[in-house]
Amino acid sequence: MKKLLIIAAVLALAATDASAQAAGAFARMGFGARGVAMSNALVADGSGFASPYYNPALAPFIARQSIDASAALMTLDRELQFLQFATPLRPRAGIAAGLIHAGVSDIDGRDGSGYHTGTFSTDEYALFLSFGVRLAPRVTAGFGLQFFRADIFEGLSPVNSIGLDVGLSVGVTEALRLGVVVDDLLARYSWDTSDLLGSSGRTTSDRFPTRLRLGGSYHLMGRKLLVTVEYESRFTSSEVRTRDIRLIGDTPREVFTSERLTLHDSRLRLGAEYQPVAAFAVRGGLGRLADSELGGLRPSAGFMVEQALGSLLARAEYAFVLEPYALGTMHLITLRFFL
Repeated sequence: MKKLLIIAAVLALAATDASAQAAGAFARMGFGARGVAMSNALVADGSGFASPYYNPALAPFIARQSIDASAALMTLDRELQFLQFATPLRPRAGIAAGLIHAGVSDIDGRDGSGYHTGTFSTDEYALFLSFGVRLAPRVTAGFGLQFFRADIFEGLSPVNSIGLDVGLSVGVTEALRLGVVVDDLLARYSWDTSDLLGSSGRTTSDRFPTRLRLGGSYHLMGRKLLVTVEYESRFTSSEVRTRDIRLIGDTPREVFTSERLTLHDSRLRLGAEYQPVAAFAVRGGLGRLADSELGGLRPSAGFMVEQALGSLLARAEYAFVLEPYALGTMHLITLRFFL
């Protein structure tokens, strides 16, 4: 019973602490080594190598079919993997489908007295489908559909949710491109602990932040150097529960009142990629430049090498990023095969 109460307390804190980590954070860490190395500032990258997960309007720039597989090495028993298939739909469209998995293992369970009760793990998934079409020679638009699933405790039923993304990309000149996208519309986790805790259970709704991202990309040095910038404005709806003692008749009773607040914060990201030859590129980025949360800057870097394997063209990509809150360094490897 103490173990169940601990799980219930964790769920309650997720809704009551207005400064807590918002739902679905794993799906906002980036997608693949290239994006992470460039601080995920890819909302306007029309090079054809940015995942449409960043902006579905980038799907028409896909030049050929490809399969990407990525895995991250992280601290604190965390894991993160990506998988994507992308293909052009000639003459004017493109589509991509992918999967993100994040998990934490070897979680040490303790009761109220500090005694070990068991070992736990969590898993979250995001399955996405992004479609984009060219509306004009320099204008593309797209939408993305995402299916989220979270499984945090064996005694609590997994929760599912659907989110929508809408994006636009405009080529101002041959070198300059602008992009805008609205992410995670309608997405939320709704936890029901009634079956787990009986009369003490309740339904908690954790909404994903609604994000407005806009940015640009600019090619220099004969398109060997790509510089990207992205600004994100994030709106998070949080439920705040207030505990109070009131007299009902002659009897004091504990009363809870709920209020929903909308929090706003913003952040700025910079990225760059230098590709002196077709088979090699170096990348770097700087994130959290305008982040209102604690944790400091988030520098990142990486590289790419390309090699033909018979008739198959393959790319190996690597990225590392300094994580906030003294979590250490995340290393990410991506293998991309062009079909």
